[in-house]
Amino acid sequence: WDLLTINEELLKSIDSTQEGIIEAGAVLKGSVIVGRNSLIRSGSYITGPVVVGKNCDIGPNCYIRPYTAIGDRCHIGNGVEIKNSVIMSGTNIPHLSYVGDSVIGEGCNLGAGTQVANLRFNGGGVRVDYHDTGRRKLGVIMGDGVFTGVNSSINPGTIIGCGARIGPGALASGVIAAGAGIF
Repeated sequence: WDLLTINEELLKSIDSTQEGIIEAGAVLKGSVIVGRNSLIRSGSYITGPVVVGKNCDIGPNCYIRPYTAIGDRCHIGNGVEIKNSVIMSGTNIPHLSYVGDSVIGEGCNLGAGTQVANLRFNGGGVRVDYHDTGRRKLGVIMGDGVFTGVNSSINPGTIIGCGARIGPGALASGVIAAGAGIF
């Protein structure tokens, strides 16, 4: 979760540059960097500070909120909302998903409708395996190569190890070991 704090501080000082293609109907507000060969499709709404890496496919009709960093070769699809998160290279969040206050590793694939909760139901601070994160909002810390199934849900403060699989409709919570499966 410290990565989120560092990411927020780094993004505060960026200047806008667009080296990719921005389709008509896409809206970029504030400081937004779009890397070389990236495509921002119509209907996408991006509020900076945001960084989109190289060779990404963003949209259509998605909402990228402040303090989000998206690595190279990522696909963020239709109806996706991402807030205050680090999405590492080669990750796909193709459609109808929400990711907030999270770190998503490289090469992950989130199934349609994956929902990452980032606020405890009682509004209290988020703890991770008995550690106080000092954060009111924290979604998931997800290792590399994790796959989620359609309509899976992830509770606040969940840690998912590399290569884990979260099945369709499953609920992930707590600490999930690398390579584990939740079905």
